[in-house]
This record gives sequence, structure tokens and C-alpha cells, in this order.
Amino acid sequence: MTTSYPRIAGQSLERLAALSDGIFAVAMTLLVLDLRVPINHAEHGEHPLWSAGMWRSEHDVLEALSDVGPHVLPYAISFMTLGIFWIGQQTQFNHFARTDRHLTWIHIAFLAVVSLMPFSTGLLSEYVTYRIPFILYWLNLLLLGFVLLVSLRHAKRADLLKPEATDAVLAALRRRVYFYQVCYGIAMALCVINTYVSMVALVLLQLASAVAPPIPPFNRY
Repeated sequence: MTTSYPRIAGQSLERLAALSDGIFAVAMTLLVLDLRVPINHAEHGEHPLWSAGMWRSEHDVLEALSDVGPHVLPYAISFMTLGIFWIGQQTQFNHFARTDRHLTWIHIAFLAVVSLMPFSTGLLSEYVTYRIPFILYWLNLLLLGFVLLVSLRHAKRADLLKPEATDAVLAALRRRVYFYQVCYGIAMALCVINTYVSMVALVLLQLASAVAPPIPPFNRY
């Protein structure tokens, strides 16, 4: 009896979870690279690089650190974002009885979007007063939520779920994605008013997501 390669490929849920953990760990680590140690640039024609011991005063150090400040908030937002989506993916994995080739590739696509987070975060932190970086960052978040929804849809159709993954459980998973994607859209729309207002809204939204308040059910799923 013969079988085809697609029927036997990508069958290990454990290896997929291990790959996901690795990609998330790398992406979350790369975020910190945007927090660069400030360099004391000399003035009045002096040498542009100074050693750490040649700062003139504590005031100079604090002034240099102020240049790092705009990068801290995007770092914190994105670190929380990746943590939230890692939990979301792991929650899905906990309800999968097994995987198949299609579901594996769906989650590889999800990880590809995860790997874009350091770039979209760096762009946002460098150009925090511009709207286009906020739009690109929102698209990154939108794609993360969209792929998780596609994953649930395929797992349901392909009968890859555990018995305890009832319709109520699936509705709760989808409801959380829908709710926060709408909130992300509203937060990003605030950049039309002011980009810093949009960023503060994102911080509050991520904190609320981490606390995980109950989300009221919608009428239709």
C-alpha cells in the first residue's frame, strides 16, 4: 500500500511547539537591540567617541539617556504583544489533538509574521511621530490575529481538535482575537489625532490583555 508525502508530512505537534518557542524567544530578544547604549559625541571638533569613563557629568549621562527614551515604550509594547500572542498560540496548541501538514504551514506562516515584529517595532521607535510606521505596525498585529483565526478554522474542519475543545471554547478563542483586533484598530486610528496618544492607547490595551478581563459574548460565531 502506498501513500503520498503530504499525508505524512508535518505531523509532530511537539516539534511545531518547540519551533514556535524558539522563534518567539529570538524575536523577543531582538527587540532589545533597539535600545542602544548612548555614545557621548564630543563637541567643538573633539574625537567623536568617548569611553564610558569620560562622561563630563551625571547630567550628560541623563541627557544622553533621554535619546533612548522614545525607544523604550515601543519595546515594552512589542514585548507584551509577543507574550500575548505566544500565550494565544499555546492556548490553541493545548486544544489540538494532533496536527497535519496544512496546520503546520499555517503556524509557520504565523511565525513568519512574528519574526517581523522587531522590524516593525524598530521602524515605529525611530519614526514615532509619523503615521505610516503605526499603520505598518497595526498590519503586523492584524496578520498575527488573522493567522490564528485561520488556524482555528482549519483545525475545526480537519477534525484536529481534542474532545474538550467544544464550540463554546472555540467561540471564546475567536472572541478574544476579534475583540482585541478591533481595539488595536481603534488604538491605531488615534494616530490621526496624535501618535503618542495612539501609543499610550496601545500600552493600556496590552496591559488590559495581560490582566485578561472577561469579554462579553457576541451574538454570532
